[in-house]
Amino acid sequence: MKAQYIRAMDALHRACLIVAGACLITITLVIPYGVFTRYVLNSAASWPEPLATLLMIVMSFVSAIVCYREHLHIGVGVLPGMLDGRAKLALGWLLEVCMMATNVFMLWWGIKLVETTWFQVIPEFPIVSVGLSYLPIPLGGGLTLLFIIERMLTQDFFTEPEAETISQLTTE
Repeated sequence: MKAQYIRAMDALHRACLIVAGACLITITLVIPYGVFTRYVLNSAASWPEPLATLLMIVMSFVSAIVCYREHLHIGVGVLPGMLDGRAKLALGWLLEVCMMATNVFMLWWGIKLVETTWFQVIPEFPIVSVGLSYLPIPLGGGLTLLFIIERMLTQDFFTEPEAETISQLTTE
């Protein structure tokens, strides 16, 4: 069961990478188009900037999920590095419980925010709900919760530096 869950999280991780990458590529295409229409055609398109903003929101939340899974968030490794065994494990559990509380908060109140703003529209995109623009908040919280569960199952709370990285740092 644990192996199946980890495989499912691998697939979800890849999907998050694809979504974040697609957002980045779309932003890099849309912004130059907006600049082109404004300064070359002298007829500014109204949609590129708000679309880029919406995509940036999605990309930020989805990228944060990827960073969490890959242990790429900023962290201070001094305290875990000083601890051994049970103390290090207890610290890992404490940090994951705090992460879980934060993401449950994002999920719960994000859903409330989406519900409250669902029937408001974005002026530049009348068919897009403001609630839809807030949807990355509860989705980010919910998806991160799935990765927190994975980390609790594997108890892989802290990444150890790679041996190659340590040898490179000591020789430089």
